[in-house]
Amino acid sequence: MTTGNDATTTPPTDATPTTDPAPSARRDRAGSGDTLTVLATADPELTARLDRELTAFNNQATGADDEAELNVRVTDADGDLVAGLTGWTWGGCAGINMIWVRADRRAEGWGGRLLRAFEEEAGRRGCTEVSVSSFSFQAPEFYRRHGYLDTGRREGIPGGHVDHHFWKSLRTDPAAALRVVALVEFPDGAVEAGQRYEDAVLGLLGRHGGRVERRLRTGDGRTEVHLIRFDTRAGYDAFLVDPERMALRAALGDAAPTARVLEVHEV
Repeated sequence: MTTGNDATTTPPTDATPTTDPAPSARRDRAGSGDTLTVLATADPELTARLDRELTAFNNQATGADDEAELNVRVTDADGDLVAGLTGWTWGGCAGINMIWVRADRRAEGWGGRLLRAFEEEAGRRGCTEVSVSSFSFQAPEFYRRHGYLDTGRREGIPGGHVDHHFWKSLRTDPAAALRVVALVEFPDGAVEAGQRYEDAVLGLLGRHGGRVERRLRTGDGRTEVHLIRFDTRAGYDAFLVDPERMALRAALGDAAPTARVLEVHEV
């Protein structure tokens, strides 16, 4: 698991693969003498090296260095694999890579049992949340039934399918979660002040079990759209009357932004 795999590190001088590329490989040589090799085959050495480098980068950036695998397997009386789950834990977060159940043993509840076993062990390791992705032809409804909330989607999967991204809190009841959309308008002459205000008040969400899932802004900067999730309605209510939030708003006076808030759910 190399969370944040868009991180960049400076490659050492021995980063060039030592094995010959596959026949379909393409080589480009820059004037410096460095070699860029495109491979059409697996490169275990490259995979291992990148995993080590990015893990070190991530640990240094976050201060979390407790990365560990978390896998669950089910075997039958003959020792054959019935079902399995692979995943990881790191820094209070857990993630699922793959879940699979053998075709002749589906509809027996093994998927749910794998998921519960994974979540329980993740909780014992101190994790507070789980993330996972699932193609639309796989099991998005399975995750929704088990309390996972949609956090995003990627169109363009072959066959017209969609890649769904999910999240679940291990601290609170998923059924109690509340999601709102806020349409925020900044008054003329107070756009920058309004943006600074939103920066500040959105930073208060965490103390009330809230988090920003998306923050969008128009080109002129005068309007923002926020998609926000709260663990509970009580957290949302507490955020609205947070004394620090109210003081920040009072300080702006007539320059305070106006907001229309809608409760929404996935369809």
